[in-house]
Parts: sequence; C-alpha cells; structure tokens
Amino acid sequence: MQQAASRSPMSQIRPEAFGYDQARHLLWRAGFGGTPEQVQTLVAWGPQKAVDHLLDAEKVAFREVRTDEFNASIMRPPTGEEQATIRRARQTQDENVLAQVRLEQQRRQRDDRRQAREVQRWWLARMIETPRPLEEKMTLFWHGHFATSYRTIEDSYHMFRQNQLFRSHALGNYGDLMFRIIRDPAMLAYLDNNDSRRDRPNENLARELMELFSLGVGNYTERDIKEGARALTGFTFRDDEFYFDQGNHDTGAKQILGTSGNLDGDGFVRAILARPACSRFMCRKLYSFFAAELPESDRELTRDSSAALRDMASEMLRSKYAVKPVLRRLFLCEHFYSPEVMGQHIKSPTELVVGAVRSLLTPARDLSILLDAMDLMGQSLLFPPSVAGWSGGRAWINTSTLFVRQNILAYLLTGKRPQGYDPLADEQKYDPSTLLSGLDESARTDPSRVIDYLLRFTVGSSPAHARATLEQFVASHGGRVGNDMITGLLLIITAMPEYQLT
Repeated sequence: MQQAASRSPMSQIRPEAFGYDQARHLLWRAGFGGTPEQVQTLVAWGPQKAVDHLLDAEKVAFREVRTDEFNASIMRPPTGEEQATIRRARQTQDENVLAQVRLEQQRRQRDDRRQAREVQRWWLARMIETPRPLEEKMTLFWHGHFATSYRTIEDSYHMFRQNQLFRSHALGNYGDLMFRIIRDPAMLAYLDNNDSRRDRPNENLARELMELFSLGVGNYTERDIKEGARALTGFTFRDDEFYFDQGNHDTGAKQILGTSGNLDGDGFVRAILARPACSRFMCRKLYSFFAAELPESDRELTRDSSAALRDMASEMLRSKYAVKPVLRRLFLCEHFYSPEVMGQHIKSPTELVVGAVRSLLTPARDLSILLDAMDLMGQSLLFPPSVAGWSGGRAWINTSTLFVRQNILAYLLTGKRPQGYDPLADEQKYDPSTLLSGLDESARTDPSRVIDYLLRFTVGSSPAHARATLEQFVASHGGRVGNDMITGLLLIITAMPEYQLT
C-alpha cells in the first residue's frame, strides 16, 4: 500500500484537529490567554472563525482612544513671551527670574513623570480589559520593535501618541507604519533626528531603521546609512506634531540600497521596502514573538520553521506588507500547533500579569503594584532597555525574577504582598469557582478531576510530578474541594516552572 505524502507544515489545521489545547494555545499566543469558557467557545467555532475573530479586532466594539486622554501641554515649548522673558533675564543676569524658570521646568518634569506613570496604568488596564486582545498584543509587539524609552525623551504625551500610533496600525500595514515612524515625535527625539542638520546629518535613525526595524545586519552598507541620514534631514517636529524643515533638508542626489535620486525620508523607506530581506526580517520578528524563538543563523533553523518563514515572507510580499494575512497564515497552519511551538514560549512579564488576570479571572487589584512587579521582572512599559527592545525568551528567567513571578501571582490570587496584605484584599475577594464552569456538578467535587482540569487549563498538560504535588496538598487539607482549596491549588500551580510557559 502506497504511503500518503506528508503534509506541509504550513497546511491549514483541520477542524477536527482544533480542540481544547489548540484553542487555549491560540488565545495565549494571539492575546493574553482566556478563560475555560472562552477556550470552549473557540473550539465550537473551529479554527477559521476563531482566528478571524481575533484578527478582525476592528469589528469588536470597545472604547476608542481619544487624543485628550492625557495632558499634551505639560512639556510644551515656551511661548514667545516666555522666551523673551528668559532672554532679558540672561542679558541682565536676573538670577531671581532664571531661578523661577528652572523651578517651573522642574515642576513640569515632575508632573510629566507622574503622567508617564498614568499612561503605564492606562495601557495595562486596557490590556486587561480589552475584548480585542490581539490588537493590544500587536501594540506591545510594535512597542518592542520600534523601541522608544520615556527615560530618554522625557515627554509622556509623545509616548502616549506613539502608543496610539502602534495601536491604530496594530494589524494594518507594516509599510504604512514605517512611513509614520519617521514622522513620530517620540522616535525622532529618541534617535536624535530632530538634531540632524543638512551639513551634519545624524546617523542614528537611519542606522536603526535598517539594522533593527527592517533589514537586519548584513543587508545594508555604511554608505547606505550615511545616505539615509541625508535623506532624513529636515524630518523633525514642533511641539506634538511632525514638521518637515525644508530649509534643513539635503536636496542633493543620493544612492540608498541601489535606489538613486533626490531621496527624502519617504524615498528611503520605499528603498527599504523594495528589498526582499525586509519581508524575511519582519517575518522572523513576528514568528519569534508569536510562535517560537529562532536561532540567529538560518542554517540552524528546523525544516518546519524554515518553511514557515518562507511562506510568511511570501505572503507579506504578496499582500504588500499587510500584517493581517501573514498572521492569519501563521495562526491557521499545522506548524503553529506542533510540539515545536506549543508550550515552548516563556511568558514575558506583561503576558504573565495580564494573562493571569484575564484567564484566572483574578481582581486586577493595584495596577501600580503590578507595574512595579513587571519592572522587577525586566519589562517596564514605556521603558525598553535600549533601541533593540527587550531580549525576551530565556532572558526573562533567573532566580530573582522567578521569585517576583511567584509573589505577584500570589498577590493576584490572595491580595497578599511580601510586606503584608493589600488593604483592599477583603473587598476584592477572589472567587475561583467560575473557572470550573466546564466541569459537571459531580466532577467539581472530585479532587482528582479538578486537579486534571486545572492543570490542563493553566499549563496545557497534566505532568505526573505536578499531579502528585497537588494530590498531596488536597489530602493534607481535608480532601474537600472548595474555594480555598481551589485557590491553594492555583497558588501551587502558578509557582511551577510549567506555568511560566505557554
């Protein structure tokens, strides 16, 4: 009997192969996890409807972001009258006036740091509450990809505007976002393009635009950087808006990545997008974020991951850099649900915290405490460590961060902090019984079935060592299943190494 030809790893997953484990996996990777009820909903829908629901975020009603969510004028430039006052004070050496100016600037800086914290809380709350999880997951992806830190630019409103730029293009077109990022005040300030001059071009933005944002090392030359910097002269901003300073733009002929002419920033971006290396680079980034970590060298790729990257890059070029078709291809392929991908991703601090609240249905409690914990775990929103963003993967885990990971889950489940209980813990009691909605009445009182159910839901499997630990806990605490018992089981599970993976 002739053996059937093996299926391509990029073949669409069959509906009958899309069960509880696959739906759970999709909710974690294309969002921040889901409740047992949400997992079962996706199973009932099947893979195509489930993936389309996540991708078509704009069809799901949710409050839109307003430009006046935050105060735009804290770090505004001085008015003409203020500039004149400062000029006169310097000329007359009026130290009293100059001291008042310095005090006012310090006050604004303090206010702006407070507002940056408010932006962090606002975004964390939005990730927790949104019915469009993939939109916020992609906003987080772009924040790490086009990494910009408040610590350098010290303008909270610019960080908020950039965050909203990423959200509005979350599942849109990567090329369109590239044209927008070279006009983004936060990025222009972060990489010093506002200080670039026609006779002295700053190369920072041009270099990172190719090295980290689009092509990768080895796919451009030092001359491309120098010519790109010339193309970007004049790209600056005034207050909160992009401004093209024609008088400071180098209008001479340039040659970038094989494209010649009087190129400006847009011409530079078009030259980048015309390079085949761009789609491959971006699909590597998307695959690493949503599927599995990749080795640096293509020679070390597995056969299936190599096939996935080729297929995704071809789709990206076919769709002229639209992101949604590429992710749809990934989320529907068999490879995405293979052992090579499932259970191999270390949760980032954001995924861990937001995912715990969304999937375990804990109270969010104090967002400032959650943000502080995320910072200790290595991911402070709006503060990526460098223009390269967060390393991710194994860099998230060490003895110190594991300790914080366990503590913050204990805080979400019980309100208990290392220094004591949250004062609101009694008002924000956690009711874990809703998690057992997928079990029938008799199973909810059977410790063995509850343990299997919770393990499958929280870690995607039921390892023997974990079962044994949980069974021993139940036996030593009376053997009856109740809310305190379920919370205790979850405390043990969320402290396990397996819970750090998805």
